[in-house]
Amino acid sequence: MPFLLFHLIPLAAIFTGVTWTAVILFLVMFWGRMFCITAGYHRYFAHRSYKTSRVFQFLLAFGGAASAQKGPLWWAGNHRMHHRYSDQPQDVHTPKKGFWWSHAGWVLGDDANHQPEGTMKEFTKYPEIRWIDKHDWVAIWGSAIMCLLIGGWSGLVIGFFLSTVCLWHSVFLINSLAHIWGSRRFETTDTSRNNFWLALLTMGEGWHNNHHRYAHLARQGLYWWEIDASYYILRGLAKLHIVWDLKEPKPEWLTDRAVQTVDDLAVPD
Repeated sequence: MPFLLFHLIPLAAIFTGVTWTAVILFLVMFWGRMFCITAGYHRYFAHRSYKTSRVFQFLLAFGGAASAQKGPLWWAGNHRMHHRYSDQPQDVHTPKKGFWWSHAGWVLGDDANHQPEGTMKEFTKYPEIRWIDKHDWVAIWGSAIMCLLIGGWSGLVIGFFLSTVCLWHSVFLINSLAHIWGSRRFETTDTSRNNFWLALLTMGEGWHNNHHRYAHLARQGLYWWEIDASYYILRGLAKLHIVWDLKEPKPEWLTDRAVQTVDDLAVPD
């Protein structure tokens, strides 16, 4: 019911109107939190595809929590299990249970409230990360209050609630649509596919088949024409020494079509 009500709140724009401030807040909140999910929760916490400072690590975790997709330990822990058991029954959002289940149904199930044990040991040593994971509501409602103070009721309805709903389904499409629509460059053991349109929408996550073949890379768009906005921003941050040691593909990997092995599916210790 809360999930459904969250989707209905943007309809209040009929009464609040839509201001230019609200539109700007929508864009900032959508793309800013999208980066924290794609480059933070996904490429950093789940796959350790680069290194960063403890301060920036905290900012990525806080920004990801503000997206209302639970905390970094829960999100990244479940994602690691997705790679270990991709498309198998143990995969929490396996597409074999249907499109709706892989898209959003799994989030609403009872099992979705638990973080897989032993999956995030290298990050549980940070008390601030554990705190954010446990109190993710602070980032969520802090962002909502900020939108209200900046943009009024229109800023809250459009800048926060509508951008959050759009963010949810954009990210969810990678679990669902990116496993049934698109092309396959690599012969992986799952149904992952590359999709140009999803890559634009999610700052590079749409190159999903590339990612399932080489999950540890900071770059998911392997060729120049595969737009990967998250990677471009990470490269810029690397030049500023905010992040470093980005894991890059080797040239020979770009033509490798070998079948994925069990070792390729291993998640970080």
